[in-house]
Amino acid sequence: MTTLTAPAPTRTDGLRQTLLLAQWQLRRQSQYLPLMVVVQVFMAVATVVGYGLLVGDPDPVTALFLATGAPTITLITVGLVMVPQMVGQARIEGSLDWMRTLPVPRVAFLLSDLLVWTLIALPGMALGVLAGVLRFDVDLSIAPWFLPATLLVSLTAAAVGYAMATVLPPQLAMLLTQALVFVVLLFSPVSYPAERMPGWLQTAHQWLPIEPMAQLVRAGLAQETFAMPARSLVVLVTWAVVALAGAAVALRRRA
Repeated sequence: MTTLTAPAPTRTDGLRQTLLLAQWQLRRQSQYLPLMVVVQVFMAVATVVGYGLLVGDPDPVTALFLATGAPTITLITVGLVMVPQMVGQARIEGSLDWMRTLPVPRVAFLLSDLLVWTLIALPGMALGVLAGVLRFDVDLSIAPWFLPATLLVSLTAAAVGYAMATVLPPQLAMLLTQALVFVVLLFSPVSYPAERMPGWLQTAHQWLPIEPMAQLVRAGLAQETFAMPARSLVVLVTWAVVALAGAAVALRRRA
């Protein structure tokens, strides 16, 4: 008697499932997408205008920090603030548990979610670059690797936010996002040099992902003025890998 077995899933099948899940996620959130884009645009423009009011007429280097900081802040806040809030809300209402009952690998589910949030963050980033250039009248020297660098920053921020939302209790994760807004805007070397911060805070940011994200975007937009330290790239990639692993383990454990 011959026993029939289902063929083992291939990489092509996994990629197709991930893309189909991402398409489904975009359609499911279609009514909120315009609002998300509006919020990103407002944040990018408000950051440029607000910092411009604070510093007045900055010198060229300060202007570059401000112009490149606005798109970075947009990318980071989408991943570290919007993602945990939306995932936390999905956990509270039970929709996340229902989605995990779908007959697809947990990794495909995670990657599709991260792909959606990465794409959602890009329009605000682009408008942030435009607003910064127009407001501070700076000349950018965009590196050829800027686009993949932007995708890495957006993916890392979304992965960290997703891991935070799946590992921590939903209420705690959503509350933590409120504090992260102030950390990113005021106490992170995104729109100003790290040398302006206290020594202990500089040391902390050497191990946190926010400063490497800012350095990568800054170097990608103004490669003739700024450089990306190799150590910061290692820190950023490490955070991305650890966050992805943490979120994947949490999804499997809660299945």
